[in-house]
Amino acid sequence: MPESWIDYLSRVDVERLELTNDEILDAVEHGLRLQGQGEAVIEPRVHLEPGVSNGHFNVLRGSLGGAIDIAGVKVVGDFVDNYKVGMPSELALLNLMDRRTGQPRAVIDASYLTDMRTGAVTALGAKHLARKGSKVLGHIGSRGTAYWNVRLLDHLFDFDEIRVHSLRPESREAFARTLSEDLGKQVVVTTDWESCVRGADVIVEASRLERPEVKLHTEWIAPGAFVVPYGTMSAVDINLLSIMDKVVVDDWGQCKSGKFGSLRAHVE
Repeated sequence: MPESWIDYLSRVDVERLELTNDEILDAVEHGLRLQGQGEAVIEPRVHLEPGVSNGHFNVLRGSLGGAIDIAGVKVVGDFVDNYKVGMPSELALLNLMDRRTGQPRAVIDASYLTDMRTGAVTALGAKHLARKGSKVLGHIGSRGTAYWNVRLLDHLFDFDEIRVHSLRPESREAFARTLSEDLGKQVVVTTDWESCVRGADVIVEASRLERPEVKLHTEWIAPGAFVVPYGTMSAVDINLLSIMDKVVVDDWGQCKSGKFGSLRAHVE
């Protein structure tokens, strides 16, 4: 058997790349374009619930053609109580393989990559679907992906007002401080969902509910707003879709699989 070399990248290696906002957005947009052109195979995600703590694993599988020409399996641990032990709630590992032979190519700590990729998809959705003059952002949630949501959205829209809210006061305060320092502008911390999202041009719901519960009410949504719900459990009104001019998902198969998802009740 010939030698088989596998590249390994730690989180430190990935961070040292110092990818710019535009590099992140361009890379993710390229992948989405390949998907739209039929160059992608994406299997519905599956979930593993060990049942020993408040969390689960997401197992994501896909293959991309074009110049990328690779297959991969990513496992994302989603454990909401990790903050109690000083760890991020989402930790991930990505395995890349030759899609013709199955030969392993790389093992990558994908925690940081997952945060950036998720934020990029949120921002790219807004780029193509939100009003061009959008100036107010309301963001629910402060997990790792939340930072890149706000950072990349602000890169595209240069908001006049950014509001944030999350369950724990210390978490949302720290989130706002980090954003203010990195973006060079004020970030408003709100104490409830309504004051965060009411009247905003762009609304992102990235909450961490333990069970489905209506927290984002349709009457708070301003006409023409762009809404991105991707919380762990459904948090939006069942009638939210009735006021929308357009509903877009990145992959219908993902929406239909498993009990997790921000629009689970709407799909069913």
